[in-house]
Amino acid sequence: MSTDLQMKQAVNLVDNERMSLWRRLTRIQAAQIVLVLLAICIVFSVMAPEAFPTVFNLRSIIVNTSIFAVLGVGATLVIITAGIDLSIGSVLIFSSVVAAKVMGSMGASGWGTAIVGVLVATGCGAAWGLLNGFLVAKAKVPAFIVTLGTLGMALGLAQVLTGGIDLTDVPEVFVDVVGFGNIFWEVPTLTVISAVVVILGSILLHRTRFGLFTFAVGSNAEACRRVGINVDWQLIMVYVISGACAGFAGILSLAFYQQTTIGGQSMTALTVVAGVVIGGTSLFGGIGSIFGTVIGLLIPVVLESGFIIIGVEAYWQGVVVGIFLIGAVYLDGLRRTKSQRGSGRKPKHRQVGDEELGNREKDG
Repeated sequence: MSTDLQMKQAVNLVDNERMSLWRRLTRIQAAQIVLVLLAICIVFSVMAPEAFPTVFNLRSIIVNTSIFAVLGVGATLVIITAGIDLSIGSVLIFSSVVAAKVMGSMGASGWGTAIVGVLVATGCGAAWGLLNGFLVAKAKVPAFIVTLGTLGMALGLAQVLTGGIDLTDVPEVFVDVVGFGNIFWEVPTLTVISAVVVILGSILLHRTRFGLFTFAVGSNAEACRRVGINVDWQLIMVYVISGACAGFAGILSLAFYQQTTIGGQSMTALTVVAGVVIGGTSLFGGIGSIFGTVIGLLIPVVLESGFIIIGVEAYWQGVVVGIFLIGAVYLDGLRRTKSQRGSGRKPKHRQVGDEELGNREKDG
């Protein structure tokens, strides 16, 4: 089957299954989440007017969101296919550990060593993503189980390699320029790099055949197989991209914290998945956007910053983010059900069945 015909059929699949729903949900939820974010900022600004609404705090929020945003790009692609990747935090740790060991063996100095570290970290992440994708697409193991397993595997191997002790082998020039450097009128380099990844992810998802097929697979994987789309390959590549993003986030984390963070990523998967879902990407598949993910990720970061400033224990962040996540999934389910009822989809299927039954009776 020709590529052009596949694209037309994929477009029809997305249009018929989810496109009108996607347009309504993304507009509604994007507006709602921006309002919620503004409300949170206003509350914290009123409670701590001298500390929260400051340039320093805004800069901290943006920097802290940057690494999550890189992870969010890959996680958005996975969730659009109705999958899940719980291993991103552990893959980040493993990739940073391997990169630190390689850079340490090279002397941990100079841009050449730093570039090798970037390639190693990204490659390690992609390898974990390939394993996840293969098990999900080919072995037909549920994504939740696969990525829960690789979460433990990646973290365990990182601890084996380091003995549970964080490594600090990272070139100083890399830390100074990427971790703490500024470009473009005092904009953090880390944020600029993250923005580039987000833009590239948006183009891939919304402006390419790969993105269109990703939406189509999330909308109706079986129909995609019938029109000739290689669903298994699509799923594998989506998980590879998610793993590569986690690996790249690992080297950025290494530059920012100046060490691996073996014990500091326990909430990463929850934060990223929550941000993706809060931002409008449906856990049921076929709906989502990178822009919504970035907005959604700002909420847990802003909450953490605000809690620290007003003197509330940061542990409450997990509680509030969990509430947001459950609420977002619940509302998504309600809107999905309401949209299906409004479109009259179920009665339509029933009429087709009755007509087919009548034809069979006539033939009999």
